Amino acid sequence: MSDRRRIGVGITGASGAPIAVRLIEVLLESDCEVHLTCSKAGRLVIQEELGPRQTAGTPGGMIPGLQHDQLLEFSERDFYAPMASGSSRLDAMVIVPCTMGTIGAIAAGTSDNLLRRAADVMIKERRPLIVVPREAPLSEIHLENLLRLARAGVTVIPPVLTFYQSPGDGVAEQIDFVVSRILDHVGIDNDLYARWGKR
Repeated sequence: MSDRRRIGVGITGASGAPIAVRLIEVLLESDCEVHLTCSKAGRLVIQEELGPRQTAGTPGGMIPGLQHDQLLEFSERDFYAPMASGSSRLDAMVIVPCTMGTIGAIAAGTSDNLLRRAADVMIKERRPLIVVPREAPLSEIHLENLLRLARAGVTVIPPVLTFYQSPGDGVAEQIDFVVSRILDHVGIDNDLYARWGKR
């Protein structure tokens, strides 16, 4: 049996597709096997925020231009995908970006697509689940749903800006900061940004 880490990634229709793509790239560079599923709205946001990333001769997947032997893609309707069952034993799962509709559905135990089913599996199996919610401002309903997930053991990592590292490259460094925080909680070593006290 391979000791390669198996990480699930779910992409929903919130803004923030570049964070998801960067996370997947770093996971693959770290020799992880990535199980990816994307909602229909998530695909639309990828097209809107990333544009035509596809290079000549490269087949398009859920994320055009991002192809790798260790990147396994599953339709949101594919309930036969490994991540739909607790017996598949994903090491962790990240939903990035995560809509508040998805947060609410997971908090309510609704498993009407693969992404939500996989999240439900991670919670019931007590394995690491990280959600990266993208919404502002947050309503009382949003906060209650996030609290419900946190009480169930889910890690909530909002994509907040960082300033103490004096980012000079703008958006790219902010994305790396968020991805680094996600990787820390997945247990993947990284040096994507200058950590506090080590500058």
